[in-house]
Amino acid sequence: MQRIAITQPRAEDLPRSEAVEFVQRIDELGYEALWVPESWGRDAFVTLALLACNTKRLHLGTGIVNVFSRTPGAIAQAAATLDELSGGRFLLGLGTSGQRVIENWHGVPYEKPIQRTREYIDIVRLVLSGERVNYDGQFFHLKDFRLAFKPPRARIPIYVASLGPLNTKMAGEKADGWMPTYYSRTRGDVQLRDLEEGAKAAGRSLAEIEVAPYLISCVSDDAAAARALARAHVAYYVGGMGVYYNNLMRRYGYVEEAARIKELWEKGDRKGAVAALPDAMLDDVSLAGSPTEVRQRLEEYRARGVTLPIVALAHGVPRDMLRMTIETFAPRKAQA
Repeated sequence: MQRIAITQPRAEDLPRSEAVEFVQRIDELGYEALWVPESWGRDAFVTLALLACNTKRLHLGTGIVNVFSRTPGAIAQAAATLDELSGGRFLLGLGTSGQRVIENWHGVPYEKPIQRTREYIDIVRLVLSGERVNYDGQFFHLKDFRLAFKPPRARIPIYVASLGPLNTKMAGEKADGWMPTYYSRTRGDVQLRDLEEGAKAAGRSLAEIEVAPYLISCVSDDAAAARALARAHVAYYVGGMGVYYNNLMRRYGYVEEAARIKELWEKGDRKGAVAALPDAMLDDVSLAGSPTEVRQRLEEYRARGVTLPIVALAHGVPRDMLRMTIETFAPRKAQA
């Protein structure tokens, strides 16, 4: 079976009463991993504990938790606990999130996020190794503690979500996997070069790093309806969620388009901003449309170096599209 992973739908899109049913279904369909997001909604670690107790094969990951709102020791404890609960199936996805979320929701200064991520990776790995934790970094100065139980694995895979060049180079140096979002099907090589540069600086090859992008996905026989949902999702981030996503689109070459989307969004013209997102951009950074269309685009991603594509469900996906989306990409044929 070809490897593929998926995100859990947002809590607003999937009630808690349906979470276990959903994860058991994707396990049955042969997905390799489920990634649970965390922004300012439900807690990812608590949600994953529930899912770990109701699955047997599926890998379970944080997609992602940020490196500001919890200490590295707390994240390491949670990772070790979930690896124990799941029998060695946990994956740790880390990221910086964005300045608006970190400062306005968590109340923490958004300072030197790349260095902070480096230290989190170092400390989490040290904790999980079972060794006594003595660490002297720029942010964290730790000494003389050791994790009080032994998790199934001394090294849990750590994935880093990054967009910008410096953060992506750091992922190439330190991470087991790389999780970009809004990854370009045709122009993603500009980021892969950063990842490879970081890997080489650390004496590694690109082949040692899992390339696992979030691919915004929505599938329906009504291709226009699926594309409309994905277009609104992408426009929300490019226009309204700070500068990172907008800068990424500019780096892909969509300079005027990204500027126009942001201009309209900031004027309060949300519909205009969504309409300004061109088909070429949408098709380049998403898997939205009919089953035949999206399968073809997925294979193009694989051909360009993606090793573990992650089906990232578009916000607001209705039940019929949710079902078709997960069945379209499923490694195993859906059973009635």
